[in-house]
Amino acid sequence: MSVTISKDAQQDIDELNSKIDRFHSGVIEEERFKAFRLTRGVYGQRQQGVQMLRIKLPYGKVTPDQLRVIADVSDDYTNGNLHLTTRQNIQLHHIPLDDTPEIWKRLEQVGVTLRESCGNTVRNVTASAQAGIDPHEPFDVTPHADAVFKYFLRNPVCQDMGRKIKISFSSSEKDEAISYIHDFGFIPKIKRKIRGFKVLIGGGLGAQTFFGQQAFDFLPEEKVIPFIEAALRVFDRHGERERRHKARLKYLVDSKKGLGLDTFLRLVDEEYKALPEQIYPISYTENSEPVRKRPYSNYKVMDSEAFERWSRINVINQKQKGFYAVKVKIPLGNISSTIARKVALIAESYTSTDIRLTINQGLLLRFVNKESLAALYMSLQELGLAAAGFDTLADVTSCPGTDTCALGVTNSTRLATELEKVVRDEYPHLIDESQIKIKISGCMNSCGQHMIANIGFHGSSIKKGDLIVPAMQVVVGGGIEPDHQGYIAEKVIKIPTRRIPAALRILLDDYESNAEETDYFNQYFRREGKKYFYDLLKPLADLAEIKGEELIDWGSENAFVPEVGVGECAGVVFDLVDTILEDAKDRINWAIEDFDKKKWANAIYHSYNAFIIGAKALLLDNGIECNTHQKILDDFEASFGENPNYPVAKSFGKTVLKINRYAPNTAFAESYLADAKAFIESIRLDRSSSLDPQQRLVVSNYYKA
Repeated sequence: MSVTISKDAQQDIDELNSKIDRFHSGVIEEERFKAFRLTRGVYGQRQQGVQMLRIKLPYGKVTPDQLRVIADVSDDYTNGNLHLTTRQNIQLHHIPLDDTPEIWKRLEQVGVTLRESCGNTVRNVTASAQAGIDPHEPFDVTPHADAVFKYFLRNPVCQDMGRKIKISFSSSEKDEAISYIHDFGFIPKIKRKIRGFKVLIGGGLGAQTFFGQQAFDFLPEEKVIPFIEAALRVFDRHGERERRHKARLKYLVDSKKGLGLDTFLRLVDEEYKALPEQIYPISYTENSEPVRKRPYSNYKVMDSEAFERWSRINVINQKQKGFYAVKVKIPLGNISSTIARKVALIAESYTSTDIRLTINQGLLLRFVNKESLAALYMSLQELGLAAAGFDTLADVTSCPGTDTCALGVTNSTRLATELEKVVRDEYPHLIDESQIKIKISGCMNSCGQHMIANIGFHGSSIKKGDLIVPAMQVVVGGGIEPDHQGYIAEKVIKIPTRRIPAALRILLDDYESNAEETDYFNQYFRREGKKYFYDLLKPLADLAEIKGEELIDWGSENAFVPEVGVGECAGVVFDLVDTILEDAKDRINWAIEDFDKKKWANAIYHSYNAFIIGAKALLLDNGIECNTHQKILDDFEASFGENPNYPVAKSFGKTVLKINRYAPNTAFAESYLADAKAFIESIRLDRSSSLDPQQRLVVSNYYKA
């Protein structure tokens, strides 16, 4: 499959090339370049001089042709490894910066983008891997996830936000896409024969985990995109920017730390008039895969017992009668380019061309005929991918940790391998235990989603005198339960990481010995209480006799030394005021371009950002901190209202917030753009007329990545 690269994508690629050249020549500072490249999927990693490239695959869909090209790119530019993430992306590591534009071009030729897979943007839109085939789904949410992805790609509303936004679509009330930990989570419902969604907002993991709040019990499908856009506008204006750790949507909708849900939704309602679309219909068609009837029934499996176990655990019925979906466990989410190409061939031979990446770092092959299962199993077995235990106790989810991430405190992947070995060798009867899941993160940021694990761990350290011991914080009791209710795990105790396999044995032995037969693991945890589990594991936290290999992290040969770098999501930018003003001029130019294309809403929003950036530059130049757009409007009016050089300052908030009072049309876009241009020009004239224009070096988190 080959597609023509769109003009927008080609412009992105050309711009990345140009920015790289300007960065190398010293025209663009490193921190400012970082903010740019992140929104193009280029992410710095722990190792200096190379990048991680995040490939954006909406709702986890990848075709055999796309998978082959990603595998080829990995061979040509790096180490031949494809890493599947918990957000249905594929990451390539150790990529030279100068190679990224050519890689992007090759990916776009098969319909794959890097745009906005990192940075303060709307990230990859995730969805249940079973969407479209789930027997429990009211309808297929794939068209909705696809429409949201396409609508917000390159949308000016979400290019300059204070922090990232994550969106998920579950296929049913079982909530397999974990809506409650997302900024926006959608669960499908049908009400009076109308398709719509229960909507949760303000969820999030990280150092502080928030449970999403219900914004709507039922939102019709055609109102989903307008609601998200209006909510993003409120987040953009009122969201924190100076204090990065408070900049997520979860803080803004929280009643104690932010506006509260009711106020937030009221402000959302006030934004609707400014939207380009009050209603956005979703083009909906049922999934209709080609029926494959191929003579594979003659295949005879040698190990019938292993095949039966695999079929019971890794094969599920589809809602389409006579078809099955096959779950493929990918250890640590790492698949070699050679194996990836063979998986692509298997998909073309036995399944549909709609391969889905799963949020537990595996693959789902769809539309398999019953008579093809044995042949498919044997093909996977040849690749070492026929292990039973997908998304069970034996399938540990792990972020890359210190393998590549600058924020990693301890090694996640090697520990995950050790824990899977414990389950496989010592608890083989629990390999099909799907109600206990283990997840590991290398730090508290929860990329491995440890806070929604039944048993979770995140990287940390413990001091003992002059020694620093690699450790894991143990958390227990998170995840989706059989009644479809979601829970956040509770922190229990911190233990040296070398003792974590022993901790797992203690937890499993205690559960098997003392829980009631009908107890779900989390039920047992809640009944016994956190203190019970603390006492259970406390002996492992005793450091009195610690020595030897316990001072060495998994996968290392040397004594542990914490080497936590600055993550690519954190950055403080040091800028000259005139450099910031260049950003405002860029927004004016983008507004002019979109006005000429008759994209009124886009032109208006670029003009809005020009107002905000220009005002912020002047406030910073006067030593006034700025942490939200709303505060910039208020402070600029208060600080410059009597300055004759800025007549607009007396009613600055009213002028800028016209954006809420008028529908996007030719006349308003032209008028609003003219006001923004005049404002930026007034700043230029004021500064150029000064005999000694200030060139204050300011610290700005507004531009952080």
